[in-house]
Amino acid sequence: QVQLAESGGGLVQVGGSLNLSCTASGNIFRINQMAWYRQTPGNEREEVAHITSGGVTTYAPSVKGRFTISRDNPKMTLYLQMNNLKPEDTAVYFCAINTRAYGGMNYWGEGIRVTVSS
Repeated sequence: QVQLAESGGGLVQVGGSLNLSCTASGNIFRINQMAWYRQTPGNEREEVAHITSGGVTTYAPSVKGRFTISRDNPKMTLYLQMNNLKPEDTAVYFCAINTRAYGGMNYWGEGIRVTVSS
């Protein structure tokens, strides 16, 4: 069984920073792709940032230049450094991983809330 434990969310003022972490545990042979998603009420979950096993990163246009995704492979941990936060960044953030050689994410965290107050 694989579990993803997210931490680092909370309440922050506009312009502030947060650093989200997500640690995987369980029966994992290898983690390929890892990503952060976010979701607000009434909206679909959107991908915020993505990182491959080789460290190649991609970002949603709305966060590019403000957010940085990184991973620590030996620790099986994913990070999301969020700077210059805006009210529109308020959402529940989910980490996700792909442990297969194909397809999309196959394991998801339970989500962590980030609230940016103006």
